[in-house]
Amino acid sequence: MNDTVINPAVSKPKRPYNPTWCKGCGNFSIWGALKLGIKQIGIPHEKIVMVYDVGCSGNMADFNDFYGFHALHGRALPAAAGIKLGNHDLKVIVVIGDGGCYGEGGTHFLNLMRGNHDITVLIHDNHRYSLTTGQMSPTTDKGTKTKSTPDGSIEFPMNPLALAVSNNCGFVAREFTADIPGLAGRIAEAINYSGFAMIDVLQPCPVYNPAQGYDWYRQRIIPLAAENHDVTNFSAAWTQAMRADKLPTGLFYKKDQAPYHAQVETLKKGPLTSLSPDQAKVNQLLSEFA
Repeated sequence: MNDTVINPAVSKPKRPYNPTWCKGCGNFSIWGALKLGIKQIGIPHEKIVMVYDVGCSGNMADFNDFYGFHALHGRALPAAAGIKLGNHDLKVIVVIGDGGCYGEGGTHFLNLMRGNHDITVLIHDNHRYSLTTGQMSPTTDKGTKTKSTPDGSIEFPMNPLALAVSNNCGFVAREFTADIPGLAGRIAEAINYSGFAMIDVLQPCPVYNPAQGYDWYRQRIIPLAAENHDVTNFSAAWTQAMRADKLPTGLFYKKDQAPYHAQVETLKKGPLTSLSPDQAKVNQLLSEFA
C-alpha cells in the first residue's frame, strides 16, 4: 500500500507521486472512474488488491492508496487469480492495457474467464503499445501505420468482446473514458459481480494514436441502453459484439455462474488465510527438510 504523506502547510493528504501520463490521456479518466466506482460500493481499502500490468496503465500503481502488486508484462492476470485463491474475501482488480491483456497475456485472458476466476479486469484499450512509443497492439486496425508497422499492419484486429462472449465470460462490458460516471458505475457493478468481469475501456491516446481521438469515438459510439439491449441474451450480445457500423458501449452480457474459488473443495471451508494449520502435520513436513 502506498502511504500518504501529510503536508502540514496544506493540511491534506498528498500522494507520493503525481500522475505522469501525457496531457489528454484517457488514463486520467479511468483512474478517476476507478476511485469513484470503489467509493460507490463502500468497500474498505484493506479489502481491495490491485494488480498492475506493465505499461502506461500500470503506472497507476504509484498513484493509488490500495494494496497492490506490480506484475510482469502480460502476467497480471495469473497473479490476480493467485491472490484471489489465497484469500477470496478480497476484491481483486486488474489494471492492464490492451497489449498486456490481449497480446502477452492473451492465453491467461482466455483461460481465466473459462474458469470464471472472481477478478475484475479493467483493460485500457488505446490500440497501441504507447509506453514504448506507439507500436501496433492486438486491437490496432488492419492497415494502420505505426512505428512497428511503417507499411501498415498486416494482421486483422482482435475482437475482445466477441472472444469473451463466446468463451463463457459472465460479465462482458465496454465503456468510454469520457463518460466517467458511466464507467465508474460499471466498475462498481463489475467488482460486485461474482466471477470474471471484463471491461474493455475505449481510451484515446492523443500522442501515439491521435487519429482515434475523442471526437472520433463520439461519432461512432452508440450506448446499448439506447437500443434496449437484453444483457441476458447470448445471441444479442454476440451480434452487438460483432457490429462493424458502430462501437456499442455498455453491458453486453451478464449471467450468474459459480466462481472458480467456490468450486474448489478446500476453499469451501473458508479462505486459506483463515484456516488453522494442523501443527503436527506442519512439523512432520518441515522435519523432512531438516
